[in-house]
Amino acid sequence: MTRLQRVFRDLARYPSAIVGLVIIAGLLIVAVYAVISIPYSEAIRLWRGGDEVVRENPRNARPVWANLFSRAELPRTIVLSSRDGSAEKSTEVLPGAKDVTITFTFDFPYDDFPQEIIVFFTAQYAARQPHVEMAWLTPDGRSIRVGDISPRWSDAFRFALDTRLVRRLGGQVPQVALFANPDPPPARGGQEGVPVPLKGTYQLQVSGLVFEEEGDVDAQLVVYGQVHGLGGTDHRRRDLMVALLWGTPVALAFGLLAALGSTVTTMVIAAIGVWFGGAVDATIQRITEVNLILPVLPILIMVGTLYSRSIWIILGLVILLSIFGSSIKTFRAIFLQVKESPYIEAAQAYGAGNWRVILHYLVPRIVPLLVPQLVVLVPTFVFLEASLAVLGLGDPVLPTWGKVINDANSQGALFNRYYYWVLEPAALLMLTGLGFTMVGFALDRIFNPRLRDL
Repeated sequence: MTRLQRVFRDLARYPSAIVGLVIIAGLLIVAVYAVISIPYSEAIRLWRGGDEVVRENPRNARPVWANLFSRAELPRTIVLSSRDGSAEKSTEVLPGAKDVTITFTFDFPYDDFPQEIIVFFTAQYAARQPHVEMAWLTPDGRSIRVGDISPRWSDAFRFALDTRLVRRLGGQVPQVALFANPDPPPARGGQEGVPVPLKGTYQLQVSGLVFEEEGDVDAQLVVYGQVHGLGGTDHRRRDLMVALLWGTPVALAFGLLAALGSTVTTMVIAAIGVWFGGAVDATIQRITEVNLILPVLPILIMVGTLYSRSIWIILGLVILLSIFGSSIKTFRAIFLQVKESPYIEAAQAYGAGNWRVILHYLVPRIVPLLVPQLVVLVPTFVFLEASLAVLGLGDPVLPTWGKVINDANSQGALFNRYYYWVLEPAALLMLTGLGFTMVGFALDRIFNPRLRDL
């Protein structure tokens, strides 16, 4: 404990190490929060679920903090439902039918138009489908007929896809025409003819006839905004915060396990080769020399393409290919010096066996040199996993930072100015690399006497 306290006291002398520790602590907090707040099964459901899971999310929406950098306040998504009480629902029994009225009332205080408008219906019937009609009421008292539909058990009315509604609105897209101010203020800077949203309270009235005694109809109105959540959404309406949060524990676990597994195993193998020498050492060195000429990334790409993209198989292969790396020769050179130390001879004199000498006297001797290398290697493997995901070879199940960048690239995010889609995961990757690198360099100065005065 005293040695550990001394290490932290030495780290406090380096401002860069303090910044790195703060970054790593923040990443660990995010990782723990992600695992606790969004269990694994829920994260997979939110990331890989169908339309029924993400249907309330807008498509390609910016994060809500984008409003901080915009002159106009972009609209957020408005969701109202007759099932949860956010919309008024009344039922009147008629001869041979029931009259169901659902009223959606909401305020629209935004400076831009929504993305789209959809009404989702849930109907209960045995033989005859209900029939509903919809009317749109604006803040200035206008009533616009939207359309009618005979919904099935689960159905949706998409305003922008109804050609009759578009014709009634003069060819304008409904999400603009229904919110546009009929008497816009005088334009500035020659922006004539640009529609302006009319702020105020809107209503959508749904009047339905149910022709069966046990029948019923419910509706959910979704007015999709242009901003959503802290991370925004992608082309499949998925909330990017799921991948950004869960990408943290995945990246840290992959990096730590790969770095720990490769460095510790390499160190032990180097110690075994030095202690036993002869054919054992020669075999290890020849395997290392062959492994050094193998291209790691192409091998991982080949395995991901032809065999499996499971992150656990990739992790095992990364560790296997990293064990017999260049570090084994560095460790071997150090162990050759340690082997000749007097305390090794003393250990042999009192009868210590080969494995006791290796594990209790050789290996612990260079652990201080191992710690900085271990810390610096973590972001290397984090970037390796992200690189494979960017190439389309990431784990098909897990949401990761690399997969977010891959989706953004395939959908032309930068060309469509969805900068957040690329910048958010890229910033997390850079923070991870920066944090571990700053701490690793400081540890190298602490454990390496030749660097302490630099």
